[in-house]
Amino acid sequence: MKKRITLALAATLASASMMAGGLLTNTNQNASFLRQMSQDGIIDVTGLYTNPAGTAFLTPGLHLSLNIQSAKQSRDITTTFPLFAYNHTNPQATHRFDGDALAPVIPSFQLSYNWDSRWSVNAAFALGGGGGKCEFDQGLGSFEALYAGQIYSGIVSSLSQNLVAAGMPAGAAQTTASGAFRGYSLNSYMKGRSYQFCLTLGGTYKILPNLSAFVGLRGIYATNNYNGWVTDAKGYWQYPAIAPVTTVDLSANSLDLNADQNGFTAQPIIGMDWQANDHWNLAFKFELPTRLSMKNKTEMNAYTQAVAQTNATLGQFADGRKVREDIPGILALGAQYKPVDQLRLMAGWHYYMDKQAKKEGDKQDLIDKGTMEFSAGAEYDVLSWLTVSGSWQCTRYRLSEAYMNDLSFNLSSNALGVGVRFNVSERCDIDLGYMHNFYQTRDVDTQTAVGVKSDHYYRSNRVFGVGVNLHF
Repeated sequence: MKKRITLALAATLASASMMAGGLLTNTNQNASFLRQMSQDGIIDVTGLYTNPAGTAFLTPGLHLSLNIQSAKQSRDITTTFPLFAYNHTNPQATHRFDGDALAPVIPSFQLSYNWDSRWSVNAAFALGGGGGKCEFDQGLGSFEALYAGQIYSGIVSSLSQNLVAAGMPAGAAQTTASGAFRGYSLNSYMKGRSYQFCLTLGGTYKILPNLSAFVGLRGIYATNNYNGWVTDAKGYWQYPAIAPVTTVDLSANSLDLNADQNGFTAQPIIGMDWQANDHWNLAFKFELPTRLSMKNKTEMNAYTQAVAQTNATLGQFADGRKVREDIPGILALGAQYKPVDQLRLMAGWHYYMDKQAKKEGDKQDLIDKGTMEFSAGAEYDVLSWLTVSGSWQCTRYRLSEAYMNDLSFNLSSNALGVGVRFNVSERCDIDLGYMHNFYQTRDVDTQTAVGVKSDHYYRSNRVFGVGVNLHF
């Protein structure tokens, strides 16, 4: 019984860890984006990620943007499962699992050098994905539900067999054994960390005085770490009712996994910008789908290593093995309209090719459709030295219920961004921005052998940033 319980939990831990991060592309790569998120059609050095071709229309010389952001996010799951009521330390059918993610310092820069009125070269560094750590001090509901179910099934099966051997009819033995279950206890923990360090190099060329094109290449170094364990597990049963409670000690087969994943790839990018007239600017960008393989460097305790020899899911974390985590292609369209010189109105649209980005275990097949985003924003020059701005962005994930799990859930959201730009001088301006995401909640029910597990998913996200833009 001990081996069956721990092997099943090992499969859950490996599966959940492999899925951590999920659909994660950081479009907030500077403070200017936070104050005005609809940047797909802007002409500014801070738009080097959103509209790289637009940098062709900057004034001759060097333009540099230096930024720091700070983000705080929570990922909370409320799980209801019948056997949770038998947890000796928290005897409630509903348990709450809180995950806190903090990235206190997220740096980035954008650089564009323009000359000869036609050419410019560009460089940018940012965290294109991930950017922080998420920690669940009490583990995850999927861990506890599976472990509780396996302890319950193991105790009932063993006791029922003993009662049948003693002469009790099979049906009565099953009922008696079920009533003899007295609960379980365990210690569980999970922490994940994910970063994608991105360096983009490219250039623009003015095909016509009002039409430019961009070609670039983004180098991506991705690194993840997943560290989790389940220890001190015990099961309890009592038969007959007057007998002492019997403890089944499972601590000898504790699960312990610490896995690092690292990989490098290069993603091509193309873009165009068209200044249709004095009022309209239209832009296009396409980031090509890109293959990414992550190599494991893994530490497991002796028992976990033994289980991994025969368990395919946990075997995906084998030391030295490569796993797929492709980068999706992204199509972006943007527009900027200036009814007067002091006012700029923006709109944007993104489509993420998530179903074409292969994931380990073909998880991309569980995605119904690719992610879509819509944005709108405005900024107004109140004074010669002060610009105020605000924006809205709607992100719609189209994921099946089978895709959702504790460590890899994404929720559709509406985000609001506000901020200011201080035009200190002709050579320097400062951006201050704040973005807040308002996530939808989602409920997912999963049928198990011992009852329905119901998960309620909720997230929150707050980001503040400051940027200094220099022009020489």
